[in-house]
Amino acid sequence: MDFFTLFGKYLLMLKGMFTVTENKQMFWKEYIRQCVDIGIGSLPIVVIISFFLGAVTTVQTASQLVSPLVPLTTIGIIVRDSILLEFAPTFLCIVLAGVVGSKIASELGNMRVSEQIDALEIMGINTKNYLILPKILGAITTVPMLVGISAVTGIWGGYLVGNWTNVVPAEIFITGIRKDFVVYYINISFYKSFIFAIIISTVPSFYGYYVKGGALEIGKSGTKSVVVSCILILIADYIIAAIAL
Repeated sequence: MDFFTLFGKYLLMLKGMFTVTENKQMFWKEYIRQCVDIGIGSLPIVVIISFFLGAVTTVQTASQLVSPLVPLTTIGIIVRDSILLEFAPTFLCIVLAGVVGSKIASELGNMRVSEQIDALEIMGINTKNYLILPKILGAITTVPMLVGISAVTGIWGGYLVGNWTNVVPAEIFITGIRKDFVVYYINISFYKSFIFAIIISTVPSFYGYYVKGGALEIGKSGTKSVVVSCILILIADYIIAAIAL
């Protein structure tokens, strides 16, 4: 299929989700399950990656500041802005595209191949609303929370490692974090997280929902969904940065 055919099919999938939910209780349970799977399930890797991103950024920034004319508070400023603007929203969502996106694509692909989706449609259930919409809403709810946790953990990791290795004293690092702080950077970070959450959830859902074939095709659709999601995240990141900054 060419690009416009795929894009039109993608839009029709999104359009088909927005109907009245027949069983609100079942929809709510599925939404909560997706929030737990995406949010709680991804929390360990989010904390680990964010901590070491902050630590590495602190150490590498300190190693470049060889000039005595550059104050050590610059380390805190660079770590803070790097984490808020890029590492927490963009890098983390690329990781989530692999972790969460592949899971969504394989789950829906397995249901399609095993004809579970066809069985639900025969019973008169809108499968797009029942299967896909809770995943999208769950991602929109939990991904911004994970980005916020990532930002706090990354800065905290830079603070601890900088203090433990004597690269930058704790007081100086905290002074750098507070210096010339721009609250608008937090807004940009959450704007990115909402947009990236939509990409992370809708693209894998599209590839998984429309998969044809067997187990091999399920694996291929998962790989495609991750690749396309990462590319779209990077494109969206550039557009947001060009508009907002």
